[in-house]
Amino acid sequence: MDKKPCLITTAIAYTSKKPHIGNTYDVVCADALARFKRMQGYDVFFLTGTDEHGQKIEEQATAAGITPKEHVDMIAGEVKRTCDMLGVSYSRFIRTTDPDHERCVQKIFDKLYKQGDIYKSEYEGWYCVPCESFYTETQLVDGKCPDCGREVVKTKEEAYFLRLSKYQSQLEKFLEDNPDFIQPESRKKEMINNFIKPGLQDLCITRSSFKWGIPVDFDPKHVIYVWIDALSNYISGLGYDVDNPSEMYKYYWQNCTHIIGKDILRFHSIYWIVELMALGAMLPKKIFAHPWLLFGTDKMSKSKGNVIYADDLVTRFGVDATRYYMLSEMPFAADGSISYEAVIERYNTDLANTIGNLVNRTVAMVNKYFGGYVDAPHDKTELDLELEAKALEAAKNLSAHFEAFRFADACADVLALARRANKYIDETEPWALAKTEEGKSRLVTVLYELIETIRFIGIMIRPIMPETSEKILAQINTDLDGLDTLCAFGGYAAGTKVGEAVPLFARIDSKKIMDELKAEMDAVKAKIEEENSKGGEPKAEVKPLADEIAIDEFAKVELRAAKVLECEKLEKSQKLLKLKLDDGMGTRQVVSGIAKWYNSEDLIGKTVVVVANLKPAKLCGEESQGMIVCAEMPDGSAKVTFLDGSVPPGAKLR
Repeated sequence: MDKKPCLITTAIAYTSKKPHIGNTYDVVCADALARFKRMQGYDVFFLTGTDEHGQKIEEQATAAGITPKEHVDMIAGEVKRTCDMLGVSYSRFIRTTDPDHERCVQKIFDKLYKQGDIYKSEYEGWYCVPCESFYTETQLVDGKCPDCGREVVKTKEEAYFLRLSKYQSQLEKFLEDNPDFIQPESRKKEMINNFIKPGLQDLCITRSSFKWGIPVDFDPKHVIYVWIDALSNYISGLGYDVDNPSEMYKYYWQNCTHIIGKDILRFHSIYWIVELMALGAMLPKKIFAHPWLLFGTDKMSKSKGNVIYADDLVTRFGVDATRYYMLSEMPFAADGSISYEAVIERYNTDLANTIGNLVNRTVAMVNKYFGGYVDAPHDKTELDLELEAKALEAAKNLSAHFEAFRFADACADVLALARRANKYIDETEPWALAKTEEGKSRLVTVLYELIETIRFIGIMIRPIMPETSEKILAQINTDLDGLDTLCAFGGYAAGTKVGEAVPLFARIDSKKIMDELKAEMDAVKAKIEEENSKGGEPKAEVKPLADEIAIDEFAKVELRAAKVLECEKLEKSQKLLKLKLDDGMGTRQVVSGIAKWYNSEDLIGKTVVVVANLKPAKLCGEESQGMIVCAEMPDGSAKVTFLDGSVPPGAKLR
């Protein structure tokens, strides 16, 4: 049977910094789907890579004293190394600095300009550097970027625009005719109701205020912006050419699935689709906008010090355990969560105790009781048939789960089957059966049922944990490993001799790992304290610096001058003062834990620094709308940072 083409792409990683584990979910998720599609017999082309142009990269390179190309070469290398380390089976790793991509982008721009879909005008509005997006005054939220919440800058420059508005009706009809195009459903509704129905605005697609980008062929003072540049990688990576599209493009593009994060769905479901419509190109079949992998309940951020990297996890837990956690933890539509404690718990419970233990003790029993040979089953009982039904049901559901991007459900089904098989061992008690000749006759069937169930598990986990799959199938010594062999129970060849029982996952000492992580942090702290102890004036305890942050990350924290109008101690607390502040825009209430060192009269009338854009929090039943900035002293006390009385309330600190 001839194979069918299948193109799977990820959002390409922006080369501003090393990707953390949340950024890496794209490629692991896409790799699992690509591996499954290959098992189904598809001819898969899997495209991933890096987005390497833009103002942010130009600024970072300048600050580091290197060229933008040197900067992106370094980060792109990190991204590719992470993909390779995680066993990502990509067909091409594309970079937007690749010459074939750059030329493709220039020709796309040229074509759309000549046919009137791109026009030259002037942009005046608000620009967010990290998001590389322009916004009108009404689109801002509290004066900040509506996507990331950072500060925006007023910008006015000549630019080229893509006529999104021209394709409003065509886009609406496409989404109406293809109700499953965007998954999950909730994300599709968000795009339609929040961005499409209110009316599409023409899109700014060039910049002239920086140079690090692909120049417009006929107007080189303009560089082509991310919406044409980065998005076009999905077709440039296949050899697309506006004049003569390659055979590879025509073959694979007819069946394309984009896997992206939920935060960039608007760019893919609107900007990219309109670009393709303007080119007269075929449209993708599916877009899966997956949720985020959070640290606890927070989005990972270097500025918050809550970043976990893939290589840290692989070093401690291995490639397959890292992949398994990522795929099993992420729900279909809701955000997932990660912490070292959670990874250890899932590793020990799911992998070591359940899957690993099942394989190890079953293979060990075959070797112990029958010299390693698995004979044909006979006289099956209800227990046997129940286990078989569970295996067949899990195998049947696997395709449905992968087609619907429900990778966590696929993991859950495999785990449930392994749990049922472990329960089957407890119910049949092979160790007891082995004591009598009659029992040994029954034991033949029990061990066959278990080995065949393990074969099902070994095949089903291949897209999720490819190395573990190979190890399982090698231990039971079978090459019957196709998806088509899971349509019926009993494919394992009787008379086969299994291999040695080798543990797949050794249990992890949670306390040891957490102690090691703490020791690493303490070592940094001790080094700083040692420096502080070398004579001189006593210094405040200096804590290790968090990872360096870019100026745009610092800009998220809004510090404002505020005058203390009222202040009183909270009756329910010995530590808290309640302050009423004039912040230049009105009044706000802040609760601060400084009552031990300040009386109310010490603060009234003074001008302090307040972190003004914190989310409100409840302290002893009182709402606190910010935080007072203090210095931490050597004796553990706090000193409020006071400003000169001439600084007006509301003044920003930069």
